Amino acid sequence: MSTQMSVTEKLTESLCTDRFSAEELHQFQQDGFVIVRRMAEAQLTDTMLEVAQAQLTAPVPPVEYEADVHYPGSPESRQAAGGETVRRLLQAHARHPVFTQWVCRPELVGRLQQLLGTPVVMPLAHHNCIMTKQPCYSSQTLWHQDIRFWSFERPDLVSVWLALGTESVENGCLSVIPGTHRLQFAADWFDAGTFLDPEQPQNRELIAKRVAVELSPGDVLFFHSRTFHAAGSNQTEGSKFSVVFTFRSVDNSPLPATRSASLPEMRLPAV
Repeated sequence: MSTQMSVTEKLTESLCTDRFSAEELHQFQQDGFVIVRRMAEAQLTDTMLEVAQAQLTAPVPPVEYEADVHYPGSPESRQAAGGETVRRLLQAHARHPVFTQWVCRPELVGRLQQLLGTPVVMPLAHHNCIMTKQPCYSSQTLWHQDIRFWSFERPDLVSVWLALGTESVENGCLSVIPGTHRLQFAADWFDAGTFLDPEQPQNRELIAKRVAVELSPGDVLFFHSRTFHAAGSNQTEGSKFSVVFTFRSVDNSPLPATRSASLPEMRLPAV
């Protein structure tokens, strides 16, 4: 019997308002993630999906291909079968005004202010992308914390994941491990690729607590940069699309001369 829980077993569905409820804030503080159902309307997600599909037809750089990451299930190279399968359309903020409009919406900014304070800053060097999982050649993403790849004064950033279509275990939705943003991990818990080593007994116990984040179009996942998460491959015949941005507080600057400081940032309007 699978130990994987459905997110519907973990969460009480919340309807969109301009702020998190006290219960949602408590859940984020305890678990390191929270979902807001139907936060984005169909007109917005449909426009984003149209942009993504159009730009996949003839990929507009910068683009990350599945073959670039060498994750389980990805093609061995760009020259191999499926080597031109796109994983991420990077720099979404610059691809169409709809993405900038989304990150400036009061219902999004207001929630981020609750988590991070005012003002909120959006780094353009991390996430800032349209995520896609294509049939046949999509890869698995192993258990990791985003902050292990980023460099800021403090490891306290929040990512916002907007589903443009249905996200399920079958098509490779995210899974998260609740509460891991509050834990400390020794170096030997990780493999050479900085992923959580599943062979370690303590890691198997953690992974058994995973929660599948199944989403409908317009649902939004907020998660802490220290929350462990992973994703499976797409086992369906349809493509999956999401939009992901990351945010920090104004006093949590990127460290100089790192990838986190390599691009400009955007300060969101306060609400």
